[in-house]
Amino acid sequence: MENIINDEIAPLQKRSSQTYIIATAFLSLLAIVGFALYGLPFFYDFFMKEFGWSRTVVTSGNALGKILVAPLFGFVAGWLIDRYGPRRMLMAGALMTGSALIGLSLMNSLGMFYLFYIFVALGYVFGGPLPCQVIISRWFTKNRGKAMGIAYLGIGTGYTLVPLIAAGLEKNIGWHLALMALGFLIIVIAFPLALFLKDSPLKEKVEEKAESFVPIRDILRTRNFYLLAFGSMCSIAAVGGVNQHLKLYLRDLSFDQSQAARIISMVALMSLAGRVLMGFLADLMPRKNVMILIYLIVGSSIPLLLMPDFPGRLYIFAVIFGIGLGGDYMIIPLMAGDMFGVRTLGRVMGIILVADGLAESLSPMMVGALYNNITKSYSFGFTILICIALAGALIVAFIRKERAG
Repeated sequence: MENIINDEIAPLQKRSSQTYIIATAFLSLLAIVGFALYGLPFFYDFFMKEFGWSRTVVTSGNALGKILVAPLFGFVAGWLIDRYGPRRMLMAGALMTGSALIGLSLMNSLGMFYLFYIFVALGYVFGGPLPCQVIISRWFTKNRGKAMGIAYLGIGTGYTLVPLIAAGLEKNIGWHLALMALGFLIIVIAFPLALFLKDSPLKEKVEEKAESFVPIRDILRTRNFYLLAFGSMCSIAAVGGVNQHLKLYLRDLSFDQSQAARIISMVALMSLAGRVLMGFLADLMPRKNVMILIYLIVGSSIPLLLMPDFPGRLYIFAVIFGIGLGGDYMIIPLMAGDMFGVRTLGRVMGIILVADGLAESLSPMMVGALYNNITKSYSFGFTILICIALAGALIVAFIRKERAG
């Protein structure tokens, strides 16, 4: 942390301001991504049991929310962040996400399920990775990878805690009140620091010092933009397809709620190590190489879920997959910042996160549709996810070094 606070732009502002930026991003990602995005799949089997829904239906809420919200609001959110700063976006995202989980705890129909998932998607777009990536990229230059890695530990921390919290709450007060409690926790954790966040006064100084403005239309004409977008979509699709079905997969293996929670928490715990490791590697070697490494790690971990069982199989999977998961989302804005600069990062990531969000939400539906109810097998669906992850590594390998503009 000390090295990060001594970043080359630190003389322009007190060290405490940069610490506050990292803390705000950490807690926002912990609540909005760690608790909400990774916490909701823990409740899928309860939805299936109470409402009689299929695996495709319980994963369709995330997909529908992203499909409706991402194209309409993704680029708008990026433009608003570039124009007005991230503070209001983070506050709105925390309120929408927390309220959505409270609503899901009270729902009694499929229509309400989809409605509240739309607000989950809105909260993710306005208060999740996008504003956090932009504000960190504006405040940090030389140590941006380390700063992003520390902030993204919030996702892994939330992901580690939420299955244990949810399992404990469900055991004592039932799944409805457990989900409601998580909604209130999201607001309590993410809103207060965002309320007092000062949008970076360093924006103009950093821009003048570091780069010229690259129009978004020029970026959209570059080959690298589409390689980054499609490459990231592949890996995010593989990660999302596994994450959304992991608890259901474990339940098929007759794991009880507590046992499943422990495996999921192990994945999340290793994602913490993955974020730190990949953040440091991103400052030491070409980020393109780090991105390829992450995607290969993701693709090589999934086959463990298809192998015949042997002692420690799922724990080995949790270690490897968790490390890949830890670096997956974090490396994308670092690559985008290198390729297109921080002045347009909000708009660039607004578009890329739309594409990634669609991939992340549609792949679990595909896996659910391919699930064999007779043999209780994910073989076909997980095999496709392996191929998609490896395709992402291949696509990223074609990215060139030159920068747009």
